[in-house]
Amino acid sequence: MVKVKICGITNLDDAMAATDFGADALGFVFFKKSPRYISPANAKKIIKRLPPFISTVGVFVNENKKNIEKIVLQTGINIIQLHGDETPKACNLSKPVIKAIRVKSIETLELVSKYKDKVSVFLLDTYTPEVFGGSGQVFNWDIAVEAKKFGRVILSGGLSTENIEKAVRLVHPYAVDVSSGVEAEKGKKNHLKMKLFIEKAKSAS
Repeated sequence: MVKVKICGITNLDDAMAATDFGADALGFVFFKKSPRYISPANAKKIIKRLPPFISTVGVFVNENKKNIEKIVLQTGINIIQLHGDETPKACNLSKPVIKAIRVKSIETLELVSKYKDKVSVFLLDTYTPEVFGGSGQVFNWDIAVEAKKFGRVILSGGLSTENIEKAVRLVHPYAVDVSSGVEAEKGKKNHLKMKLFIEKAKSAS
C-alpha cells in the first residue's frame, strides 16, 4: 500500500489529525524562506507528542551539513529531505536521505540517475523558478513512471483530493507527498481534505 507523507506541518493539531487519519510520515520544513517554516524548537515539541511508528522528515534547502545534523539531534527527526540543489556527495548524512528532484522535462531523469546510489528514495516535485516546493502545480507523471528504474519514488507536486487516485493508479509510487493540496491556508491544514486525501491514496493502491 502506498505511504502518505503530509508535509508542511506547523502545529500539533494538524500533526495529530494527520496521524489519526492514517498518515505514515510528517514533514517539517526548516527552510526559513518557506511560508511553512517551523523552528526546530517547535518541531521538537510536536515530535515528542506523536504516537509510535510515525516517520518524521526534516526538509532542508541548500543547508550546510553541520546545521542539518544539529537540527536532527535537536528535534529527533529520523529522515532528512534535501529539497535544494544539493550534490550527490551532500547526501552522505547521519539519517536516511530523501532527495527531492524538481522535474522540468524527461531530461530531468539524467539528474535523477546521478543520485541513485546515494539516497534511499527520490521525491519528484514540479519545477517552478520562484519556489523550491509547495507550488501546487502538477508535472508529467509519465516521467515519474520512468524515474522508478533508478529507485523508489515519492510523488509530489500539485496532488490533491481531486487527482490523487489517478496519480497513484498511473505511477504506483512508493509514497505520495502533499502540502498545499490539503491546506486551509499556508501552514494550516484543512482536516477534511487531509482525511480524504489519505483515504483516497491508500484505497487507490
